[in-house]
Amino acid sequence: MQNDHFHYSYNAAQQQEIQAIRDKYTAAPKQEDKLAQLRRLDESATNKAAAWSIAVGVIGALVMGSGMSLAMTDIGAMLGLGTIAAFGVGIVAGLCGIGLICAAYPVYNRVLLRERKRIAPQIIRLSDELLQ
Repeated sequence: MQNDHFHYSYNAAQQQEIQAIRDKYTAAPKQEDKLAQLRRLDESATNKAAAWSIAVGVIGALVMGSGMSLAMTDIGAMLGLGTIAAFGVGIVAGLCGIGLICAAYPVYNRVLLRERKRIAPQIIRLSDELLQ
């Protein structure tokens, strides 16, 4: 005689994980509330400015480091430059790098102002809706 049984095991954590994965593919995208949208817009301006500033600063640091390397090591000789020429090129490159590093903060301010000006109408509209 054959014993037919129905076997079922319930695992709450597994069911929750399955439902979470399923919701990613079936649920409609959630609508962002106005305050979150306002925060996201404001943050986007500062993030873009910070990214530009960091990029300029890093490039400046690399240029300055290259100049220091040319001025203080034998890399210039390996590149076919004389000692005096390598020292001069290294000093000029180092000063250019310092200039770029110093320009990072003004770049941040300029990009921030430009981005704030660009998103100002959206920020004003959203804040007006929230203040009413």
